[in-house]
Amino acid sequence: MAFAYYRRLSPRDRAIYRRSAAIRSLELRPKGGPDELPPLVDALARALDSGCRSRVQTSAARLLAAVAAGLDTSGVDRLRVLDLRPSDAVSELHGLYERDEDGRSQITVWMRTAAQARVVAFRTFMRTLLHELCHHLDYELLGLADSFHTEGFFARESSLMRQLAPRRKQQAAVQLELGWGR
Repeated sequence: MAFAYYRRLSPRDRAIYRRSAAIRSLELRPKGGPDELPPLVDALARALDSGCRSRVQTSAARLLAAVAAGLDTSGVDRLRVLDLRPSDAVSELHGLYERDEDGRSQITVWMRTAAQARVVAFRTFMRTLLHELCHHLDYELLGLADSFHTEGFFARESSLMRQLAPRRKQQAAVQLELGWGR
């Protein structure tokens, strides 16, 4: 099922959309072995709990680099973690992926809510970070000429989230499946 905006796309973009929609998951193979990623995820959670923007940025950058390596693709050129989310009367911006004409990439994420300036919940921050990374992976890993929000895109984001930060009930099963037994 295509999202409503699919009808407005050019034939070229529809082909890209369909290819994206068909890819439902990404499998991480950490270069440092099965014990590499969980400590990086834990470090990011601790950094976020600290409320220190520079710690969050450092931890998030390390995690993104390890995820890209675990997918055997190039990482994001620059990550910026900023404090207060920009907002208007209707919504808040959580994250942004930008790609220059020369292919250089940047992810920007915000760690505090606009309304109350509270640090966002860990799972919300992780999902935003992975969402923006998925845009990068569409270009670098999947070789797509554009990055659309398709059902496959959101499934890939969820796939990475389940592998990196499974819910407590799912954690043991996911770790066994991936060979990440702790």
